[in-house]
Amino acid sequence: MLMGDILPFKRPSPFEKHKGKTLCKSGFHKWKIKTDKKFDVKEGKLVTVFECERCGATKVEAR
Repeated sequence: MLMGDILPFKRPSPFEKHKGKTLCKSGFHKWKIKTDKKFDVKEGKLVTVFECERCGATKVEAR
């Protein structure tokens, strides 16, 4: 660490710590399409990969 690094000493509040996770636990994910992987080699099919913006969960749908 350098002399200019500042460390946060404040503990995050429960609101900040769990922000956006309660919706995902209830099944209301905010899905966004990832475009880096479009073809599944094992299945030999085109796939669509979705990632939740809030919690980072992924799901794959074959076309």
